Parts: sequence; C-alpha cells; structure tokens
Amino acid sequence: MKGISMKTISIFNNKGGVGKTTLTFHLAHALATMGKKVLIIDLDPQCNISTLSVPQDWLMDVWAKENAYIDDFKATREQSTVEEFEALNQNVRSIHYLLTPTQEGTAEIGILPPPVALAPNLHLIPGRLTMHLYEEKISSRWSDVYQGDPLAIRTITRIRKLAEEYAAAYGYHFVIMDTSPSIGALNKVVISTTDGFIIPCAPDMFSLYGIRNLGSALAVWQKQFGTIFHLLSEEKRKNFPEDFVKLLGFTIYNAKKYAGNQPWELAKAHYHYALQIPAEIMGCVPEDVRNVIPAEVLAQPIGGTAIMHTHNTLTGMSQKYHVPMWKVPAEENLGDDVNTVMGSRRVFEATLDKYTEFSKDLLSRIERLG
Repeated sequence: MKGISMKTISIFNNKGGVGKTTLTFHLAHALATMGKKVLIIDLDPQCNISTLSVPQDWLMDVWAKENAYIDDFKATREQSTVEEFEALNQNVRSIHYLLTPTQEGTAEIGILPPPVALAPNLHLIPGRLTMHLYEEKISSRWSDVYQGDPLAIRTITRIRKLAEEYAAAYGYHFVIMDTSPSIGALNKVVISTTDGFIIPCAPDMFSLYGIRNLGSALAVWQKQFGTIFHLLSEEKRKNFPEDFVKLLGFTIYNAKKYAGNQPWELAKAHYHYALQIPAEIMGCVPEDVRNVIPAEVLAQPIGGTAIMHTHNTLTGMSQKYHVPMWKVPAEENLGDDVNTVMGSRRVFEATLDKYTEFSKDLLSRIERLG
C-alpha cells in the first residue's frame, strides 16, 4: 500500500524489569485503537511479547511446523512439494523462519506469510527461541560488511527490509521492534536501523546504569555505521536507512504514587532516582542521537505521568487473558477472576485513557523524525 510513511520504533534499555514488554504491548494496542495500523515484530529470543499476545500452545504449534526449516531451510524446501511450501507460507510464521534464508545465504521465500491479527489494526510476527542463531551470523559476518560483501549487508539489513516489505503489503503506519535487554549484535542492528527508540526506565539505580551502558553502545554503533557508510558505494548504501536512529524519549514504569507537592507524584525514594534520568540521558546518549527532540521536551517522560504509576495487579490479568488491561473486563470467560475484575472495572478501563495520552505525546515526537 503505497503512500503511507511507515516508521520503525524500538523500545530498549540495557536493564530488565523496566516494563518494556508491557509498554510495547499496550502502546501497540492503544495506537491501533486510535486508528493507526501497527505491526509488532518480536526479536527478543525470550519471546515475551509473543507469549503475552497469543496462547502458548498456538505459538508452539507455529514453531513445530517450522522446525525442519530452521535446521536446514534449503534442504527442507527442496524436499517439499511446491504445494506443501506454499501451504506452509499461507499461515503465520515466526520472525526467525523469515530470516533463516538470509542466515543460510539461500534464496528468499518469495512471499510474505501473514502476521497474526491481535486486534483491528494490530498484527504480530511472533518470535522464536532460536533467534540466537541469527545473531551469531550477524556477529560472524559483521567485518565483511566493511568490504561490501552482499550477504553480510543482507544479514544486517534484512530485519529492516522485512519491516518495509510488510508495511508496503499491509499499510502499517508503525512497526514496533521488541528487543531483549542485551547489548549484543542483534540489538546493535535492530536499534541502529530503526527510525526512533524509547528508553523505558524504572525509578532505580540500575536503570541509570542501563542508560549509561546504552549511551556508550550507541556511540560505538554510530561510529561503526558511519564507517560503513563511508566505505560502501552509493548503490550499497541504499540498503540502509538514511539516518542513524533517533531518541524519542523515556518512560518511568511501576513507580509508587505519593500525592505530594512534586510534579510527578512519586514516593521519595522513587523521585530521587527518577529526577536523575533526564540528566543521565543528556550526559550519556550522543548529542546527534537525541537532537531531534528539544531538550526541554526530552527532559519530561513521554506522556508525563500518564503511565508512570504502578498498575498493581492489572498487568497480571492482562497477561493471563492476552488482552490490554482496558479490555480485561470485556472478556467472556473470567471464571474465578470475575469478582476481582468487575470490582475494579473502572480502574481497568481507565488505562485506555492513560495509554492514549501517552501515545498522543509519542506521536507528536515521532512527527519530528520527518
């Protein structure tokens, strides 16, 4: 579908437990509710966004049908009939399956297997526990990129290319890349080649160190991609996005609310660390990675306090029923949870307004990407 300007977004911090998966899931659903067409690609080898979004039995069935191809794509394809191969690709396939031809250096599939629909306007390409195999190929072929090797270039740009192909086919406005907390070869490629990224934080010391680690990594990655651009021909540079990734802002997750006289309404200990986050970002993230968003805007959490304070047990119910928090009360088979959920129905449903407010602020920042 031509004419739609798709943006790729990644959500990353070198620290687990900062609400990355919860944020990705609810942001995607909120954007879809607002009429934006969204695709999530699960690039985290732990597959947290996939297990949050779909039943595990369904996901394991997807994986089982791919196993032989993951082991040896070329040989399995040659042993299958044309009809068998086409039938396989008429159903949802994992991101690692889609990347395996590049991993092996064989011909691409030639068609786009459909993503799974999570809600109107929202689709998912599920992850797979074997994604570490693709990461190993990124690492082993990285040095060949500087020499302009076609397979090496294909390996580090294929994820972005798939996002573009799916956006063209389905008309997505946004492709959200879900990543692990690791600063490794896979995330170097994913984050560096997306248009914008968000740093999710918890109000603690570890998130501050995560920002420092991320800032150092971004400086190295930016230098590496700059060298690649300098060495490659103009034709080969077309495989890469024109600009290095840009920071859109940060979030604060699971903070304890305290109705005091400070603007973020946080408990004293949480406020102490939360206040340090903007300074860490300004001091650690390279200036030309954060220069799209004005400093005074970047100093404020995306959406202000909209999603800052703890959701308590609401996220557990969301995970159990594979729907965003605001949709839990509408589930038909709540069983033993019905009294708990219905007693807090307004609290559940109010989360839609909170994530909508967050999403509107994020959209205003994304517009600055051009």
